Amino acid sequence: MQETKPHRQRERVRFVVPSRSDSLLRNFTELVGGPLGRHSSPGKISPGPFTVERVLIILTVLAALLAVLAKDYCRANGWETPSQFYATCYSDFPELFKNRGLGDGSFPFFTQGSLFEYPVLMGIIAGLTALLVPGKGVGNERILGYFDVNATLIVAAWIVTVLLTARINRRRPWDAAMVALAPGIILAGFINWDMWAVVLLALGMYFFSREKMVWAGIFIGLGTATKLYPLLILGAVLVLALRTGRLRAFFITAGATVASWLAVNLPFAAIDPAGWRYFFEFTQNRPAGYSSPWFAFNLAADRLHWTQLNAATINSLALYLFVIACALIGILALTAPRRPRLAQLAFLIVAAFILTNKVYSPQFVIWLIPLLALARPRWRDFLIWQAAEGLHWAAIWMYLGQATSGGAPQHNIDMSAYVLAVVLHMVATAYLMARVVMDIWDPSQDPVRASGEDDPHGGPFAGAKDWLRIHLARPSASTLPWRPKAPLREEIGSDG
Repeated sequence: MQETKPHRQRERVRFVVPSRSDSLLRNFTELVGGPLGRHSSPGKISPGPFTVERVLIILTVLAALLAVLAKDYCRANGWETPSQFYATCYSDFPELFKNRGLGDGSFPFFTQGSLFEYPVLMGIIAGLTALLVPGKGVGNERILGYFDVNATLIVAAWIVTVLLTARINRRRPWDAAMVALAPGIILAGFINWDMWAVVLLALGMYFFSREKMVWAGIFIGLGTATKLYPLLILGAVLVLALRTGRLRAFFITAGATVASWLAVNLPFAAIDPAGWRYFFEFTQNRPAGYSSPWFAFNLAADRLHWTQLNAATINSLALYLFVIACALIGILALTAPRRPRLAQLAFLIVAAFILTNKVYSPQFVIWLIPLLALARPRWRDFLIWQAAEGLHWAAIWMYLGQATSGGAPQHNIDMSAYVLAVVLHMVATAYLMARVVMDIWDPSQDPVRASGEDDPHGGPFAGAKDWLRIHLARPSASTLPWRPKAPLREEIGSDG
């Protein structure tokens, strides 16, 4: 008779509870009985059917319903200018379906002569989702069908992003509620296909946190083939590799990223060189985009009769400022008393790119939301930032409504109000960057490390000792009274 081995249950992780760790949320728990008691052990005891991940999925679905309702006017009346701006329900999906030939059977990068101003993988998504819409032509029913198909897939990507955010930091899964309920995603998630790049980067960060660098690089490369910003995370990986001396982690991740990106791009560069180059040429030659600091400057310069900046000057200034910002972030990473966390550096780099880039579309806010949930999970700062982004979201549509309708000034937003909304969005983003920098320089303020973790997102860098650190006047982490605990290695139980 064969001896049966005893069943070995996985050790459960004790969760960090928001009502305990976040002062803002603690004040809003009276309706549900107040903050969780100190003797309870969330994560150690099964919660029954309402696990953390199931609750997060429910929250995301509810937020997605609100996002669909925000587009209800256009879904019922069509996406027509200027009403789509005044009703704040604009989406690129109907515009591209009508004006890029998607509704007439054109497939980006496959149909010769078709030009698509987005990276390859985004063009493939746009073409494939068009094939899922029955019928022919660009009638209102097919346009609505195209929007609904893409919105449904984006909701699926949103849910996956929320779950990955919860699993990247195993002790703080509730931080993913920021991603599930983010006003920025509710308002801007259905504008374009950016959520695909967000979920691919989340997959890359998840695998990196599990020290699977090849898979991490593959998904970062796929994300870069969808939208360029996921590539920026390699800058964070590089400086942490320098700080810890674990350069192999960088080279493997970067190599897999490049290989993945080339595997997607090279075939299309060979099939349709002109179509493949168009995205890069369009990006290089386009003037300042709406809501970028450069566009706001040119608007103000026009009213004040100053000299406006041309595309070439903006390209140079944007590049120089971003390089300077990256250099400062690198210096911070190498001089901080304690090695920064990967998510902190990734957030700073992507935020710097957003603030210096010559284009800022309203949906770019969703790039930062999962990164902030990992870098600085504090609800007060998050909601302040989201409020500023919400004001900007409304201002850009009102400004475009006025610009496309030629309506009387007394019935439209003034240019100065729109510029102020752009400035407010930039100030709010810069404020978050400053808070993250303060957390890096003083780890006792870091909400993640305050709970005893080192770097749950850091993968091979978690718990590593310094190999290269530039010493300034500030003492090193070894002389500070605060000490991080060793990185956790528990597996999540069925409740998380």
